[in-house]
Amino acid sequence: MLNEEVRNQFPILDQEVNGHSLVYLDSAATSQKPQQVIDVMNSYYSGYNSNVHRGVHTLGTRATEGYEGSREKVKNFINANSTKECIFVRGTTTAINTVAHSYGREHLSEGDEIVLTKMEHHSNIIPWQQVAKLTGAKLKYLPLQEDGTISLDDVRTAVTSNTKIVAMTHVSNVLGTINPIKEVAQIAHDNDAVIVVDGAQAVPHMKVDVQDLEVDFYAFSGHKMCGPTGIGVLYGKQSLLENMEPVEFGGEMIDFVDLHDSTWKELPWKFEGGTPIIAGAVGLGAAIDFLEEIGMEAIEKHEEEVVHYAIEQMEKIDGITIYGPKERAGLVTFNLDDVHPHDTATALDSLGIAVRAGHHCAQPLMKELQATATARASFYLYNSKQDVDLLVDGLRKTKEYFGDVF
Repeated sequence: MLNEEVRNQFPILDQEVNGHSLVYLDSAATSQKPQQVIDVMNSYYSGYNSNVHRGVHTLGTRATEGYEGSREKVKNFINANSTKECIFVRGTTTAINTVAHSYGREHLSEGDEIVLTKMEHHSNIIPWQQVAKLTGAKLKYLPLQEDGTISLDDVRTAVTSNTKIVAMTHVSNVLGTINPIKEVAQIAHDNDAVIVVDGAQAVPHMKVDVQDLEVDFYAFSGHKMCGPTGIGVLYGKQSLLENMEPVEFGGEMIDFVDLHDSTWKELPWKFEGGTPIIAGAVGLGAAIDFLEEIGMEAIEKHEEEVVHYAIEQMEKIDGITIYGPKERAGLVTFNLDDVHPHDTATALDSLGIAVRAGHHCAQPLMKELQATATARASFYLYNSKQDVDLLVDGLRKTKEYFGDVF
């Protein structure tokens, strides 16, 4: 288990909510930020705030070094082959939309197929719906097993010579399911398809090596991995990105502009139109430094211990339904019998415990689970078994209260 010193590096956690010490269990929505990330972003704004790539003055040079230095950290963190393969975007949603509207619109036509799973976040469904409408391609959904996993046999059946794109989450934001991305990528490639992976819930919690996984595109967000909001990364194989057109046009991404035509900069800048997310990139670089100092293996092991303990303790509560497989990433989605998840979340908040309630941007999955909404407790490196005990005690009190009411 990670020690208390890790938690102490997150200043926001040192507060009371509704008269109770804060227990933050909503990191799947957004993680909290360590002091060193906050300090680095303050240093940028107070010490070398400037635009990048354009000026030759000292502040501009320092800003450019910070921005591109963070790209180098991203490359190493996910083991990309080159910084040219690491595009800074607003987040996972923007990254997937970029692939859908640049690669997808160019390579899909009527009768082609896009294969997805029923556990996808809306951000990995809606862009493909829109591209399918524009191109005449069809969406195919992999069925889920009873425990919320997918079967590789089903993947082999679904992915055919008509399949051009497989779009899949690495880790489900509802079920915690860890999908076998490397094996799925091999099946996709055997059928001359590309694989696009939503890594928003994976990169913060486990070591991700895009070359080992052999993925074609991989998207993730900074704010879920101790970094700031508004910054994310699209990884793409250089050979694919070089043949894709930008989806945003303007300053920064151009090489030469004439009155009637323009040419684009080389990778990665041709996909980064306008003033880039400089402070966000600098903050993301600091977050990567922080995570690597602790070690992704240590973080993954810590979360495994916490979530296994959570499931073990929560299963002792009568009338609780827990969704998802036994082996999972660090979150537990659940419902209490006869208690709406919004009421559960409100009751827990009165005790200082922050959990998520709703459809979690996964309405097709909610339908599959036959639930209109669920509650979700998601854990990170700053959570402990003590947090789990407080959650379980809060759930017992919630169940008792609503039992008395009804």
